Amino acid sequence: MRYIYSEERLPIPENGEQAIRPLLFEVIGRKDVGAEWETSSGAFGCAGRMSAPVWLQELFARKTAATSLSKRRRCENDCLKVHIRSRVVTVEGPRGKLVKDLSHIAVTFGRPEKNVISIEMHHGVRKGIATLRTVRTLINNLIIGVTRGFKYKMRYVYAHFPINVNIEKNSETGQFEVEIRNFLGEKIVRRVTAQPGVEVAISSNVKDELQLTGNSLEAVSQSAADIQQICRVRNKDIRKFLDGLYVSERGNIVEE
Repeated sequence: MRYIYSEERLPIPENGEQAIRPLLFEVIGRKDVGAEWETSSGAFGCAGRMSAPVWLQELFARKTAATSLSKRRRCENDCLKVHIRSRVVTVEGPRGKLVKDLSHIAVTFGRPEKNVISIEMHHGVRKGIATLRTVRTLINNLIIGVTRGFKYKMRYVYAHFPINVNIEKNSETGQFEVEIRNFLGEKIVRRVTAQPGVEVAISSNVKDELQLTGNSLEAVSQSAADIQQICRVRNKDIRKFLDGLYVSERGNIVEE
């Protein structure tokens, strides 16, 4: 049994909104059995002699809801300032300022009312709807970063050779540099430079713990990933040799 999904675009009314009627055709041999979703009654009906299964009805309902989804809004707080120009988003808050370039994404930003940002995409398909949610999440991360910040905690894991970690701040660039020594007893010194805007410190309350804080979620998470990746065990069975630095907790600097 095979199903074919298609969309019928209705004439554009005076309000300028494009209406879409989703259609589903069930192919049985050489005969096509048509089916459509009635938005007024919320029922799924087939024009032929056979009704669609329940799982297909649910799938078709989700597809219809995703097709009609074309706008996402992101509310702002009173202490925030959001400026969008040429799809470059700038967010200012109590903790600082973050800038995100979204010029490569074909979306339209607007301000339908106070403290509301609208994100629109015309003639969007399934991937376009996912793009809307991606843009919404990116802006949400910027807002959380300038208000509450992000914190990552990493723990040292070792069986025999204790891992030694030293942290230094480069006076020229202002970035933190992490030195990892005695990993698996090796003499080599591993060095990782944190992303700009990320502060690295050794926890004073918990033994063998590293804390990374910053406003940008991308910078903090990438710095943690760089530290974890440089301590990969090579040429050994990773099921037995579990030494390394791993992310143990993710959270915010300012807790609610």
